[in-house]
Amino acid sequence: MRMDKLTTKFQLALADAQSLALGRDHQFIEPAHLMVALLDQEGGSTRSLLTRSGANTQALRSRLGEIIDGLPKVEGTGGDVQISNDLARALNLTDKLAQKRGDQFISSELFILAVLQDGNKLAETLRAAGVVKGAVEKAIEDMRGGEAVSDPNAEEQRNALEKYSIDLTQRAEQGRLDPVIGRDEEIRRTIQVLQRRTKKQSRAYRRTWRRQDGYR
Repeated sequence: MRMDKLTTKFQLALADAQSLALGRDHQFIEPAHLMVALLDQEGGSTRSLLTRSGANTQALRSRLGEIIDGLPKVEGTGGDVQISNDLARALNLTDKLAQKRGDQFISSELFILAVLQDGNKLAETLRAAGVVKGAVEKAIEDMRGGEAVSDPNAEEQRNALEKYSIDLTQRAEQGRLDPVIGRDEEIRRTIQVLQRRTKKQSRAYRRTWRRQDGYR
């Protein structure tokens, strides 16, 4: 898989996974390394995406830490670390999923689906933390808004929208909107203003329609 086809955020996560494996004296970069890098990534979307899908990200992160701690260590390798067969297969599946979606660049959220599809040990860990394929797919569609990934910086742009705006529809679905209490008069006035504007627009439309038909 061509690394230049990854989004910027995905490339950074892969570099962080490599650094994590190197610092732990692991000979191979495993899927667990990359998943930890995605969960811990500053400004990343993986943790919020999994939370939206109903997963327990704290339990998942804790279990991933245990998995990484249990990986064999090899000292004296001189900094030589390679992508494992499991990670290479998962990345290839991620590439395939991106192509099916018509993406020009491979984004990090598809790695989660690839791991679940691959059925390796990491997939079992994800499922144990409440990660469900269908729920993740829905969360991805909601996050993307039906758009394909055509920009290497697409993930940063999404994160900026989430950071500086509020999704009122999502809050309403989650029951997180504050109830309007003690503002009956303000609501009544707002409705009256909207009704007046609607009536004025309706009269203006009728006058325009009559002039077009030769009426006065």
